[in-house]
Amino acid sequence: MRNDKPLVGLNLDYRAARKDQPAFAFLCAGYFDALAKVGAIPMVLPPIEDEDDIERMLDLLDGVVLIGGADLDPRRDGFMLHPSVRLMDPRREDFDRTLMKLIARRRMPVFGIGVGMQLLNVTQGGNLFLHIPEDMPRAIPHCDPTDPNHRHALVVTPGSLMERVYGEGEIRVNSMHHMAVDEVAPGFAVTARCPDGVVEAIESVMDDWFAFGTQFHPEADSATALDLRIFEEFLAGVTGREIEEVRLVA
Repeated sequence: MRNDKPLVGLNLDYRAARKDQPAFAFLCAGYFDALAKVGAIPMVLPPIEDEDDIERMLDLLDGVVLIGGADLDPRRDGFMLHPSVRLMDPRREDFDRTLMKLIARRRMPVFGIGVGMQLLNVTQGGNLFLHIPEDMPRAIPHCDPTDPNHRHALVVTPGSLMERVYGEGEIRVNSMHHMAVDEVAPGFAVTARCPDGVVEAIESVMDDWFAFGTQFHPEADSATALDLRIFEEFLAGVTGREIEEVRLVA
């Protein structure tokens, strides 16, 4: 029996070697568990250097989910380094930026989460607030180190993927970030915000590219069953099938 489940790539976090341990790559289980639950086969993408080899990996995939993690280096996009920035390992950032460039060139379906959404935005011509408490001083707290399950309200744009997921009524999502989208990349639109104005989701408005991102984390332990529907929407966009059919696959 032929298995026609779509293959979805996941980039990895990376930690360089230290005195007491070797270098290693890692991935929170919520990402691949969520994809498996909605009927995809998750495939991990190690941070390799050769661009042709990355292209070969993408040849095998139907879509890519860009995971969250530490901060992008703002100096790579022409901005100064803010003291609050907690940089991701350069090896991961090098790989992620190359990966995103190739995804965009192919117009491959992509879903960015957390810093994955920020990467999608900056590589396509947008930019970021580097520290919400300074750049948007009236914003509510978006990072509570004492409460990993910190959640805040969400306001979605009518007619968007986010509205299809959450519908009407009071919506709350998890929030653990200090950077946020400022100017949105050309070809994308904001489709969800916190009531304080902080961007929480963007979606492509281009006819030839299914691409979107969420600042919050629908794969996290603090996510709800409703949040999982974002992965259903992603899989529906990857396969071209209706949501109900995707659920039957799962």
